Amino acid sequence: MCGRFTLRRPAKVDIEGLSSTELFDSAPRYNIAPSQLILAISETDERRVASLYKWGLVPSWSKDTARIINTRAETLQRKGSFKEAFERRRCLVPADGFYEWKKSGKFKQPYFFQLKDESPFMFAGIWDRWGRGESAITSCAIITTTPNTLLASIHDRMPAMLRAEDQDSWLRSNARADELKAMLKPFPAAEMKSFPVSQAVNSPHADDPHLVEPTIESLPVSGLLFEL
Repeated sequence: MCGRFTLRRPAKVDIEGLSSTELFDSAPRYNIAPSQLILAISETDERRVASLYKWGLVPSWSKDTARIINTRAETLQRKGSFKEAFERRRCLVPADGFYEWKKSGKFKQPYFFQLKDESPFMFAGIWDRWGRGESAITSCAIITTTPNTLLASIHDRMPAMLRAEDQDSWLRSNARADELKAMLKPFPAAEMKSFPVSQAVNSPHADDPHLVEPTIESLPVSGLLFEL
């Protein structure tokens, strides 16, 4: 799964055709968590827009506002929750790193993953708009796929990271489903790096540069075990 990620240098996000880049001047974020507002890029009628979305998809037909933060690439076309959004409402979610937790008994050690050159990249996402009366939520979910060899020993899923050459096609309204599904493969492990980080990232309220600094793997401490 993908439960936390970073966008430390939003100004370095590079994508052509945006109607406005104002949102890319926002403050760096080191611990983006579910239910928070996140930056995402979508395209409607060939107009490309960067907007803030609630992280946690609420389908338009849902009776309540229960949120889904991740959806599996393998079931996008089979589940009603995601099929229409996959076909009509895809988005790019800018990031420059993400966290995953390695489980050892009841203890979970967080790891940080990023590209070797630490540059931004794009998660594949889907979005929807839910409304009841005066209440409205525009939300999105990040798609996950099978892990590459770097992640395989940590977790059995990883976020779908799109290659630069696939980003335009992901947003294109006339893209074929088979083309889109082919993009949702594990990102090459040889282009990534990872290391253990502080348990401080477990708190969604923590958001500072120290969270992405390498540390030695922590040991379980009685009363301080973390369950994701």
